[in-house]
Order: sequence, then structure tokens, then C-alpha cells
Amino acid sequence: MKTGVIIARFQTPYLHEGHQKLISLVKEKHRKVVVVLGVSAVKCSRKNPLDYYTREQMIKKAYPDLVVLPLRDHPSDEAWSTNLDQLLMSILPDEQFCLYGSRDSFITYYTGKFATTEFPCHGDYNVTNLREQTADQVSDSIDFRAGVMYACYSQYTKVYPTVDVAVFRNNKTELLLGRKSNSKKWRFIGGFADATDAGYEATAERELQEEAGQLQTGPMQYETSAQIDDWRYRHEADKIITLLFSCDYQGGEPIAQDDIVELQWFKVAELKQMITDGLTTAEHAPLFDDLLNKYL
Repeated sequence: MKTGVIIARFQTPYLHEGHQKLISLVKEKHRKVVVVLGVSAVKCSRKNPLDYYTREQMIKKAYPDLVVLPLRDHPSDEAWSTNLDQLLMSILPDEQFCLYGSRDSFITYYTGKFATTEFPCHGDYNVTNLREQTADQVSDSIDFRAGVMYACYSQYTKVYPTVDVAVFRNNKTELLLGRKSNSKKWRFIGGFADATDAGYEATAERELQEEAGQLQTGPMQYETSAQIDDWRYRHEADKIITLLFSCDYQGGEPIAQDDIVELQWFKVAELKQMITDGLTTAEHAPLFDDLLNKYL
């Protein structure tokens, strides 16, 4: 008799009725049932918040007789299918298998050697909505706080990308700098990259408009990159790395806005003394050094 294999993710805080129905239908047809859980290459994301071990325990608590196995995602459907077949044959070498999924499951991507069966979805369950609802709930329990800590420690260490912009005028003899309300020191205009930005040049253009108004400039030119000693991340494992771009001013009135409270043009020849006098932010020291080496 063939072994029933359920291919799924179960990226939910509990096994809902649809999950339970799928497992029950497969168990009715097979004495031996295996669940293969897809494992994302991205850890602790909104679409795949739960790691393999958490989902394995959830399934085994409700169905202790099931065999639960992990299968890592792969960019090639063909390679993923081969990996699935090899996983099953290596764990259960003398078995024959029938693979099961529900609507929008793995079946349309599978090119392996085993038969597949699609079960209709039981109930109208929107897994994304379920995750969002759960993520909005705060619980006063040790398990909840422990779960938050587990999730944070399970993530890869992150780099937060930012951009900074050096706006030059008068044949690169003057530079536009800004000042924030919480500091008297001058800095480059810039900010965090957004997931909707088409590229870092687009980020630089957006940040320039948000913080300095509708300036007309030439194209953005990459200058350098550096890890930034930002006070918010100084004692964190995550860090900021910024990309410095430059552009030539063509027109428009600089207007301080967003978190910039003042904008001013400075002569590039005066920057060394400004740095010595502590008038520029220490965070941007490597960026100032790079520009001075190139343009002074």
C-alpha cells in the first residue's frame, strides 16, 4: 500500500479546519502518512514567519503518528521536485508514494515521478489574513514573550540600506548640507531605502525631494559606501550601510522639510576645517573624507 504524502507549509498559528480536513482525508486513504513542510530560504518573514521546528511541533501535538519532514525551497521547480523524490526515497526507501495538496499547492510545479492528487479546499480560509490577525494580537503570557524573543533571535542579522546625497553647485566648489532638529551638526541629505524604490538612485532622488524640495539636478552618480555608526544601532547586531551619491545642482530653491530643519550651502574648501571644528556629524565622517579626497 502506498504512503500518503501531504506537501504543505502550515504557516498558521494553529491547524485550522481546512488543514484538519486535508489530513483526515489522507489518513482515510493511507495507513502511513508523511507531511513534508516547505522551508523558505528567508527566515522569519511575513509570509513564512514560523520555522520548521515550530510547525513540526504543532503538527505532532495534534497528530503524533505522522512523520514530518523538512524540504528547503529551490529556485528551480525541476530541482525541487528531484529533491522531494530523493527525500522520500532516502527516508522510506521501500515505499511507494502518493502526493497530496489542496488548491494553489505544489502540484502545478511538480515534475517528479510520483502520482499527485488535489483535494478541494475545505472552508474559506485566507491564510494571509489569519497571519495578519494573529500578528496584531498582544498576549500577556510568558509563552508570548518567549515566542517574540525566539522569532527575533531566529532572524538573520540584517543590514539596513540607506542613501546619502551630496548636491554640488558652481563646478563642485559648493555643497548642500542639512541639519536635523536633534543636532547642531551638518550632514548629507538622505534616508532609508524603501522596498518600493526601483533602485538606490531612485532612493536618492526621492530622499532629496522629501528633505530639500523640488530641486532640479543632474543624474545621480555613485561615490562610495560605508557602514554608519548610527546611535540607534550602535549596540545592535544589525547595522546600517549607506551608499553616497552625488549630483549637480541645476535649479530650484532648497527648502528644508521632513526631518531636516535647515539647509545651507558650504564651500568644499571649508569642509576640512568644519570637520576639525566638530561642525559635521561624526556618522558621515567616512563620506566626507571620500569626497574631500576626490574633489578638494
